[in-house]
Amino acid sequence: MTPSAAPLTHHEQPIQPDLEALKARQHGAWSSGDYAIVGTTLQIVGEELCEALDLRAGQKVLDVAAGNGNATLAAARRWCEVVSTDYVPSLLERGRIRAEADGLPVTFKTADAEALDFADSAFDVVLSTFGVMFTPNQDKAAAELLRVCRSGGKIGLANWTPEGFIGQLFKTLGKYLPPPAGAKSPAAWGTRARLNELFGTAASIAAEPRHFNFRYRSPEHFVEVFKTYYGPTLKAFAALDPTNQAALKNDILALIGRMNRAEDGTMVVPSEYFQVVVVKR
Repeated sequence: MTPSAAPLTHHEQPIQPDLEALKARQHGAWSSGDYAIVGTTLQIVGEELCEALDLRAGQKVLDVAAGNGNATLAAARRWCEVVSTDYVPSLLERGRIRAEADGLPVTFKTADAEALDFADSAFDVVLSTFGVMFTPNQDKAAAELLRVCRSGGKIGLANWTPEGFIGQLFKTLGKYLPPPAGAKSPAAWGTRARLNELFGTAASIAAEPRHFNFRYRSPEHFVEVFKTYYGPTLKAFAALDPTNQAALKNDILALIGRMNRAEDGTMVVPSEYFQVVVVKR
């Protein structure tokens, strides 16, 4: 057996990442740029998730890591009593502006997905679209979603998969800025195995692979928008020297080139995600 294949001895332990430091770094990333510029393009995902959950008027709904409120607005349009939460106040403000423009009554509250300030079983439905999957402590976040959802209630999630476009984009970013040792990939939320680990003992799980189409003027337009407004990509480019910035851009363009189904110079890239409906026992 080669040394690299040797098993861990009883003296060795898996590396444990500093989750608080990772959370602080992620908070800085999501607070930078302007995620709402990207987030608003994803509105259809929130609408389709609310349909999959078969929301009913009057239900109490919590949107966790809501960003600028896609799932929040979708639930409010269905006459639900919605509380929208995120740990980035500026994103909640963008959601508030959208809700006011549409005349939708929504409660907005700053909250950490890993420590939700709500009573047990307070909500009929708990939502998160491309949000809670980015929490550093995945087990704690999943436990919080279950805790605040009533028995017989539903948890609805939209999570990027490892194989899809965004999963591959994060893998590309990781070539240049590797994640902390021992940190779990956010894209693990887009796998059945990880969902079973997070929710399987307390709920039934239905997970359906779906695709969101990223539509931009061109591949170069996508890169420019994401490096300017999308926090993780903005931070990645900012941390690199000009040579590696150029290399990262070329790698992203190559990824788009492999997946782009448009042939007119624009960009239409399907990105796989899991649409998840969890029913709490």
